[in-house]
Amino acid sequence: MALSRHIDPDELVKQLHDHPHEPGKRHVHHPKAFSHITPYSTRFAAGQEIPKFKIPQDSAPADAVYQMLKDELDLDGRPNLNLARQVSYTIIPVTILLACAQRVSDIFVGTYMEEQAEKLMLENIAKNMSDVDEYPAMMDMHARCISIIANLWGAQTGEKAIGSATTGSSEAIHLGGLAMKRRWQEKRRAQAKDTLKPNIIMGANAQVALEKFARYFEVEARILPVSKKSQYRLDPDLVAQNIDENTIGVFVILGSTYTGHYEPVEEISRILDAYESDAGVDIPIHVDGASGAFVAPFTDAQAGGPKWNFELPRVKSINASGHKYGLVTAGVGWIIWRDASYLPKDLIFELHYLGGTEETFTLNFSRPGGQVIVQYFNLIHLGFKGYKSIHENSLANARLLSKSLEATGWYVCVSDIHRKKGEYTYRGIKDAVFGKEDESSADYNAGLPVVSFHFSDEFREEYPSIKQESVSNMLRAKQYIIPNYPLPPNQDKIEILRIVIRWSMSMDLLQRLISDIIGITQSLMDNDKDDKTGVCNNSQANTGSAEKQHLSQGLQAQHKHKARRPMSEGIHRSVC
Repeated sequence: MALSRHIDPDELVKQLHDHPHEPGKRHVHHPKAFSHITPYSTRFAAGQEIPKFKIPQDSAPADAVYQMLKDELDLDGRPNLNLARQVSYTIIPVTILLACAQRVSDIFVGTYMEEQAEKLMLENIAKNMSDVDEYPAMMDMHARCISIIANLWGAQTGEKAIGSATTGSSEAIHLGGLAMKRRWQEKRRAQAKDTLKPNIIMGANAQVALEKFARYFEVEARILPVSKKSQYRLDPDLVAQNIDENTIGVFVILGSTYTGHYEPVEEISRILDAYESDAGVDIPIHVDGASGAFVAPFTDAQAGGPKWNFELPRVKSINASGHKYGLVTAGVGWIIWRDASYLPKDLIFELHYLGGTEETFTLNFSRPGGQVIVQYFNLIHLGFKGYKSIHENSLANARLLSKSLEATGWYVCVSDIHRKKGEYTYRGIKDAVFGKEDESSADYNAGLPVVSFHFSDEFREEYPSIKQESVSNMLRAKQYIIPNYPLPPNQDKIEILRIVIRWSMSMDLLQRLISDIIGITQSLMDNDKDDKTGVCNNSQANTGSAEKQHLSQGLQAQHKHKARRPMSEGIHRSVC
C-alpha cells in the first residue's frame, strides 16, 4: 500500500484564487460552477470538480457520484490484462461479501452498503492496491481519502500529514505502535542509552489488537486497571504513576469496545506535558479511533468538549476503521501521522516494481482496492452533513434504547451517552426522562452509539436465580446476536450485554428490539420458579466463564509478575 501525503485544501484554494486562469489549475469552488443542467444532474460538472482534499459540506446524489467515480476509474488498467502479477482476479459477488449481515449484532463492523457502492465494489474488486502504476485513478482516490480524513482529524497548517489505508484498524495500530517504538529507539541511541526495555501504556479495556502489538513487537504492555471511577476506561491517575523513560507511548482509545466511552485524550496529554517538563522525557500519544474517529468529527457532542486529535501536539498518529463508522464493509482501516517526520524513514520502503515507484509502510502488500474506492464514494456522496445526520440518528437511537431499558427498572446501563452532559450515575427509574425533538448529542455525554447494560440490583435481589446469559440466549433464538460477557479484569465480576447501533438500525427495528428484550425478560420473571437456566450452559458456574479464566489481569507495572495470566503464558482472550 502506497503512503499518501496530505494536501492542505485551504492553501490549494488560495493558490487557485491567486491564479484562476492558469492552465491546468481550474478553480474547484468557482461560485458560478453550480448547475442543475449537467451530464450528472448534480452540482459537479465541467466547471466544478469532484472534491479531492476536503469533505464537502453537502451530500450529492448516489447515482451521480457513482457515475463520476466510474468514469474516472475507467482510466485504470484492466486487471485481466495485467500480466505482471501472479495474483488471481476471480471476482466474488458482493452479495456473498455482505451475506454476514445480521439483524442486530454486537459487532461494530458495517454490514450494509448502498446499491451504487456495491456496484463500485464489484466493478473494482479485482484491482490490487499494490499496483500503483497499473491503477493510478484508484491510487488518486486513496490519496484523496488521506487528505480528507487528515482534515477531519485536525491536520495542522505547516505540517505535512502522511498515511495509508490498511487491512482494518489492527494493522493500523501495529504501524502506529511500531513507529513510536522506532522513534524511542532512535532517541535512546542518540543519548547512548539502552533500548532493551520498551513499554507502552493502555487500559485493561483495550481491544486485543493493542495487546497483540505489544506481544508481537516485544514491548512490555503496562495494562492499567479500569474502574467505575474511571468510567471503565484508561485512568489518567494511573497513567501518571506508570510512565517512565522507557515508555514509548500511550494508546488512548476513542471509543471503548466495552462501553463506548471516549478516553480523556486531552487530560492524558496534559499529564505527559507535565512529565516532560519535570523529567525531560517526551512521550507521544497514539489515538486508537477505530470507531470514534469517524464519529466524533461529525457529531455535535464531538469528543465531549476537550481536544482529541492533531490539535493536540502530543497526538502523533491516529487510526480508524473505515468498515465501522466510516460506513464501508469489512476490510479497510486508516493510519495517519500528523507529519512525515513522525514516521521514521528506515521503516519506509521504496519499491521500484511493476513499472512504477512507490513508498510503502504496511504489514501487507497485495490487498483489494474496492473498499478504498467505496470509502471515497461515501465521503463525497454523504458529505459532512450526511455523515452527521447518520451518526446523530444512531446516537439518538442508542439514547432511546438506553432510556427504555432503564425505564423498566430491570436494567442499568453502564454506557453513558443517554445521560445529560457531566452526569454519570444512574438515579433510578424516574431518571429515565425521554428527550425533546430539538436536542442533539451535544446535550449528552459524548461516546459511541453503544448500549452496554446489565440487571439492576433490585432485579437481582428479587430474581436471584435468573441468569443474565439467559437473556442473551433467548434473544439469539430470535436471531439477535447480543452476547453477555464480563467487563475488563479487575471489574470482571460485572457482566454486560452490549448492543452496537449501526446506521442500518431503523426505528421499526429498534422498537421491535425493545419489545423483544422486555418480552423475554418478562417471560423469565414469569417462569422464575421453573427456570433452572435450561436455556444456557451453566457448567462453569463455579469456575467462571472461559473468558474470565483466560483474560490477562490488568495490573500496574510493579505488579506485572503477579498477573493471573500474564501475556507470556499465551492463549489470551479479549473482546472485539
